[in-house]
Amino acid sequence: MPGQSWQETLINQNVDGAALTASTTPTSILHATAKLPLPPNFFRIGKVIKLTAQGRVSTVTTPGTLTLDIRMGPTSNIIVANGGAMTLNATAKTNVPWWMEWILTCRAVGNSTAANLMHQGTWTSEAVVGSSAPSAGGAGTHMLPNAAPAVGTGFDSTASMIVDLFATWGTNNANSIQVHQYKVEDLNPSY
Repeated sequence: MPGQSWQETLINQNVDGAALTASTTPTSILHATAKLPLPPNFFRIGKVIKLTAQGRVSTVTTPGTLTLDIRMGPTSNIIVANGGAMTLNATAKTNVPWWMEWILTCRAVGNSTAANLMHQGTWTSEAVVGSSAPSAGGAGTHMLPNAAPAVGTGFDSTASMIVDLFATWGTNNANSIQVHQYKVEDLNPSY
């Protein structure tokens, strides 16, 4: 029997995150005020959260790859969802838009590394090569992850956590990514 349900925005970013440029070090791309603190025992089996983000990206003619991941933990140190390395468009792009949507469903809860999340999503931009190389105004879509869907790294759902979005460039060059809009929604809150 269906029950009543609603969704709730848990946090949103109202200022730009810092641009990540010329670095192969995994780095948060969110503004500090958008890093969501979760209380202990926030997750239950079946809980679904959705992260959406939009921004701008610039690439060079030898762009390499871009990897996005969602991290949780006391210091956002646990990769609970990894999108895999995206192949970028070899046509240089300057400040073109991108859009990301990522769904995470709790599959297990517990202490130590017992908790985990199944995750799937998309990253869309003319800066990424999807099924064909996109032209100006067109967009390629990269599936997150770029391999068989699987749960991410286990984490302790009984502890407080910070939810964060990280990016990693595969090549240290003039590529740049910046987040302008971001939010996390709880698709089935319970009180």
